[in-house]
Amino acid sequence: MRFIKTRKPGVKQKEQLFKLWNNEYPKGLNYNDISELDEYLQKLEDQNHILLVTNNNEIKGWYADFIRDGERWFLAILDSEFQGKGYGNQILQMAKKTNRELSGWIIDSENYIRANDKPYRSPVAFYRKQGFQVLEDIKLQTEKINAIKIRWDGP
Repeated sequence: MRFIKTRKPGVKQKEQLFKLWNNEYPKGLNYNDISELDEYLQKLEDQNHILLVTNNNEIKGWYADFIRDGERWFLAILDSEFQGKGYGNQILQMAKKTNRELSGWIIDSENYIRANDKPYRSPVAFYRKQGFQVLEDIKLQTEKINAIKIRWDGP
């Protein structure tokens, strides 16, 4: 396994990111086709990506940070088979070295189902362990998901 840093994923990488997104996030957040993911990415300002890649160039993890509303926000997805093996921690440690702050939305409920009909596991405990504040009073409520804000402020 290795990490690749990039400012802009290539076409083949985006195809894998599309599959990773749809496999790991709750069904309600799935994209119908890659053009929707492309549209989402095009709206993000000042992007930085970290990809967790196998020796066969398969992407098993994706982190991206970007500017939204004057703050540095991030997204992170890790293939279920690679969770609990330290890769998420490694990705966040790399991100913390280059950022003074990180904000994100996380789902705090176990009530969502992934595309494979398996439950979506909330990452709240993981982010607490990583030193993020869980701001339960700051909520994102849409017809697709309910989430809460997390924030990390560096030293």
